[in-house]
Amino acid sequence: MNFSIKALYNWYRNSLRNPKYRGWIIAGTLAYLLSPFDISPDVFPLIGQIDDLALLTLFISELSQLFIEDYKKRQVNTQPKSNEADSQETVDVDAVPIQD
Repeated sequence: MNFSIKALYNWYRNSLRNPKYRGWIIAGTLAYLLSPFDISPDVFPLIGQIDDLALLTLFISELSQLFIEDYKKRQVNTQPKSNEADSQETVDVDAVPIQD
C-alpha cells in the first residue's frame, strides 16, 4: 500500500467536496482539533501544534474554496438571460436582387 501526504490530502479534499460525506468530514475535523488526543500531543510546545495547524489550514482553505465556487455558481445562475433583440451578434445574409 502506497501511503503519502499527497494521497491523504487528495482523500481529504475529495471527501470534503462530496456532499454525502461533507458533514462527517467537518465534524471529524472539528472533533480532532478540539480533542486532547492528537497524533502529536499538545503538551509538547511546538511539535504538539504542528498537526493541528496543518489540519486547520487545510480545512479553512478547502472550505473557503467551496464557498467561493458556490458563490460563483449562484452568480452565473442568477444573471438575467439576454433576449434575442439585445444580442449583438452579426448575421450574414446573401443579397439577392428582386426582379419586377
